[in-house]
Amino acid sequence: MLKRTLSTAMAFVGIVIGAGFATGQEVLQYFVSHGSMGIWGALVSGLVMVAAGTAALQLGSYFLANDHSVVLRRIAHPVVARILDIGVLITLFCTGFVMFAGAGSNMEQQFGWPVWAGSFMMLVLVLLAGLLNVDKVTNVIGSITPLIIIFVAVAVVYAIINSNGDTAVLNAAASEINSATPNWLVSALNYVGLALMMGCSMSIIIGGNNFNPRAAGLGGMLGGLIYGIMMIISTWGLYSVVDSVGQDDVPMLTIVNMIHPTLGLIMSIVIIGMIFNTAISMFYAFGKRATSSRAKLFYPVFAASCVVGWGCSFLGFRTLVGLVYPILGYMGIFLAAVVGIAWMRSLAKIREERNRREKIHELVRRKLDPNLRFSSKQARQLQRYTEESVLETEQIAESVREEVKHDIASDHDQETAEEAVPDEGELSLPEHAGHHHLGEDAKEKKDKDA
Repeated sequence: MLKRTLSTAMAFVGIVIGAGFATGQEVLQYFVSHGSMGIWGALVSGLVMVAAGTAALQLGSYFLANDHSVVLRRIAHPVVARILDIGVLITLFCTGFVMFAGAGSNMEQQFGWPVWAGSFMMLVLVLLAGLLNVDKVTNVIGSITPLIIIFVAVAVVYAIINSNGDTAVLNAAASEINSATPNWLVSALNYVGLALMMGCSMSIIIGGNNFNPRAAGLGGMLGGLIYGIMMIISTWGLYSVVDSVGQDDVPMLTIVNMIHPTLGLIMSIVIIGMIFNTAISMFYAFGKRATSSRAKLFYPVFAASCVVGWGCSFLGFRTLVGLVYPILGYMGIFLAAVVGIAWMRSLAKIREERNRREKIHELVRRKLDPNLRFSSKQARQLQRYTEESVLETEQIAESVREEVKHDIASDHDQETAEEAVPDEGELSLPEHAGHHHLGEDAKEKKDKDA
């Protein structure tokens, strides 16, 4: 479960921090623009995100959701769910085309490319990635995330060491930045709302890809904690040198270039990776939701939305961040309230379902592992837990099949796992919940005759 939790946490961080964070532009407009008080705003934002991440991923796992509407329909009034659904779809699309603009700004600042060339390069990468399934997309997102953590940490340490330390000068420079919101507390809440609107759909999908709500919840909690720490140190670092980078489109890249041009080159590539993270997450989730009842149309809709979004990106990165993001953030505050209240009300049910699924996992493992005993009593237990679950039998069978296969391969070898675990769609629960090991048929017949 630890590996699954870490993978989920890294994927969640990769979604919610996004390209605006990686470039530093979001942090400038939301937090640094409020001067030294912006650091307190970043702290509040981080604390709220821990709860929001846990709630979103755990609800996704509880319903084993493959798109956000599955959860919204279950936790909110139909009218509210519909409004939020439309709001999330708008957010996915808007954030996606802001990412294309960010790619253009990044490549222009570092390499002198025309803005359209950088954004077109990102369009091609996203179109190719859309051909992968959700597991592969999650792995791609999670694998890139640690790189930005390292670079942000290096940039922050350098910025703090080389800061002039004059608070009056720094606050004066910060006041010249166009702030996204009127004060630091509103910024903190608005930014979490923005992150949740951006990440809600893909977070629910990632949560829904976890059979165990415990692993999903821990992944969301750990991801929220990492997000909070990164937000605080990033705000502190950018504030320390705001007099030098406050008017740049990609201030984090400026800091790294101050350290060494070669590091700046690497950082620009990492930022492109983070932009890719966010762009593929947004358009992938948008396509999944828009074609939830017509899965075969996913890629055409996904590709069309990407192309249209690329056209919208020419409004400019800094302008789009300052104009689009605050509006989405206020919508996100409402979404956060709905998700948070529903999660708190459902904690007992989630806990019961979590325990039930852990027992199902263990029993299916005993059923399929050739070296473990699986009794008729355990078969009846498996049937009862399956019938009591909130999930459909087919959902349980397919989700637990992959996890058990991985467990058997880890304990034995891949060949044993391939032989023991049925192919996709062939594990039947609970109708064929039991099999009998040698001697059990005779024993049961004897007991029955007696």
